[in-house]
Amino acid sequence: MKHLGKAFWLAGAALIAPATALAAESTAEQDRQYLPEGIIVTGERQGYAEDDGSTGTKTPTPVIDVPQTITFVTEDQLEDQSIRQLGEALRYVPGISIETGEGHRDEIFIRGQETTADFYLDGLRDDAQYYRSLYNIERVEVLKGANALIFGRGGGGGVINRVSKTARINGFEAEVDASVDTFGAFSLSGDVNTTLSGVAAARLNATYEEFDSNRDFYSGHFIGISPTVTVDLGEATRLTATYSYDEDQRLVDRGLPADGSGPLRGFRDTLFGDPDFNDTDSRVHIARARIDHEFSSSLTANATLQFADYDKAYQNIVPDGLRNGGADVQFSGYRDTQTRQNWIAQANLVWELDTGALQHMVLAGVEASWQDSNNGRSNSLFANGTGGTTSRFTTALTDIFAFPAISLTGPVRDRDSELEVFSAYLQDQIDIGEHLQLIAGLRWDRFDLRTIEQLNGNRGDRVDEKVSPRFGLVVKPNPQLSLYASYATSFLPQAGDQFFLLSPGDAAFAPEKFTNYELGVKWAPSEKLFVTAAVFQLDRTNTKGPDPLDPSLTALVGESRTKGLEFNLVGEITPRWQANIGYTYLDGEITSTSSFGAEGLRLQQLPEHQISAWTRYDFSDSFGLGLGVIYQDEQFASFSNAVTLPDYLRVDAAAYYTVSERLSLQLNVENLFDANYFPSAHGDNNIQPGRPLSARLGVRVKL
Repeated sequence: MKHLGKAFWLAGAALIAPATALAAESTAEQDRQYLPEGIIVTGERQGYAEDDGSTGTKTPTPVIDVPQTITFVTEDQLEDQSIRQLGEALRYVPGISIETGEGHRDEIFIRGQETTADFYLDGLRDDAQYYRSLYNIERVEVLKGANALIFGRGGGGGVINRVSKTARINGFEAEVDASVDTFGAFSLSGDVNTTLSGVAAARLNATYEEFDSNRDFYSGHFIGISPTVTVDLGEATRLTATYSYDEDQRLVDRGLPADGSGPLRGFRDTLFGDPDFNDTDSRVHIARARIDHEFSSSLTANATLQFADYDKAYQNIVPDGLRNGGADVQFSGYRDTQTRQNWIAQANLVWELDTGALQHMVLAGVEASWQDSNNGRSNSLFANGTGGTTSRFTTALTDIFAFPAISLTGPVRDRDSELEVFSAYLQDQIDIGEHLQLIAGLRWDRFDLRTIEQLNGNRGDRVDEKVSPRFGLVVKPNPQLSLYASYATSFLPQAGDQFFLLSPGDAAFAPEKFTNYELGVKWAPSEKLFVTAAVFQLDRTNTKGPDPLDPSLTALVGESRTKGLEFNLVGEITPRWQANIGYTYLDGEITSTSSFGAEGLRLQQLPEHQISAWTRYDFSDSFGLGLGVIYQDEQFASFSNAVTLPDYLRVDAAAYYTVSERLSLQLNVENLFDANYFPSAHGDNNIQPGRPLSARLGVRVKL
């Protein structure tokens, strides 16, 4: 609560200040929102294409005018694929590889850059380590390439933004969804939107899920509830308030060890852990209030205040690798706790003006955040049969493992961190005639991190002040076609993306830097079909590595480079045919020896070729079929380049039947041809096998 006053002051300042200089002249449309544009609950399908590019600029900008690769997964596509978790949705996004996340969190690679923290909710940072459900989400946005001007620190390869469902003042609608799969997992969710008066509405999304899969002993549940209220405070002002509570409990599954240079085969269902010990439990509260105001038809502002509380614990027995020529497996384990509280306040002012032949859309914004975190750990001990304990346990390779009694050491880690960030940014989007647009801006960040290891009193304190530029050029031969070039940077302090500990040694080093160069084309042959292509180069510099003059010392000499090509076609090909088809080529390596590895090594979990395609065709108003394909080229499990995950092809399918206006049925089949594949890893000895052939039957009722 100590940051609450500061946050309210900052969030309101940028909104109140212009009001003293301008009369609150209102030419606002009832449902206009500056960021993002309002999505109206109509009960009608909106399709797979999306035109709202506002998250990439913090201004009301069509996606065709944003000089950056942006990929969407819309609500219709999520429903058609029967997807409930963020990680499942991202498997169908080209350029993203899914990291196993140690079996207890979302973790991904974007353009070869690993992250556990570059996740956003309605444009605000949501950076804790947990699994994110999509029960209250309108769409998922993937914004690729470094862009600190909009998002601040991190986001070297890009960021993931989830757009929330909010209440709309358009009457009453309700929907109930239920589904069950062949493993026995089931879910039940509801979505109710109602108008409270002519100026207010409320919406409630809630869900309950039970987890199960082919993996031995796998179980768990998820509970989510998210109420939201929208109130028009006059014709020119709108208040939106949301809250969500998510509870996730499940078995922690760290996957399989390697067998030589590849994954261990023949153990697709085996849990390499202890079902009585492996467990994770996370509870997340996020509350947010946002106010949008139109001072005039050319001047708008918004201010948002968000509080998030994360409380999570997980423990696991984990395979360290095979021993004795592959006859045995060695295990270790630990228990880890994490708590975090975030306050974020953000305010933006958008001003549209003409200066002679030039048209400007100017963004001015400020953001402040306060983050308090704690991370604790204890290691596992195995009874050795002689009254003592050992930190490692080795046993014969088998389908089900029997473990001796497991206990925990005292704390081996107890880290507290306090992070304060203040940012100010300015951006100008300039139209020069009808065919040329420029975008240029700068962001200044003051990053103040203080950490302490309570067990030994070691402190790490560092203050960084960084200026991050962004430049883009958009050429539009016609309104449906744009060609663009862009340059943008981002930075990441040496404490890593979770900021639990800044060691005294790390405190001496400036942040890592990410620089993204991109050329692209965007084409909208129709209002509901969008085609994009881009080539890019992403350079990561200032990574720690051995000093060339004295390898016993550390210096900022490490570098890596990723080059790539992306293609995406999304939307309505014909009135009955929707598709989202993507391809990515990626080539990345360490170009200068760093703490990640030696010069010349390929970046971890970076497949050279990726293809993702999902399509739905409606043969009539009541019957349709869906088909999905994921191809992922072989990739290295880690920077060691010693273990390779083989390439794979997975085929999914679906069938849809509309019984009436209020009732519809859906059947989804995952891994139709029962491919035996390994989509992700966490290092060389935690390799996740893909699920076998399975089916999910769903029912949707509209009230």
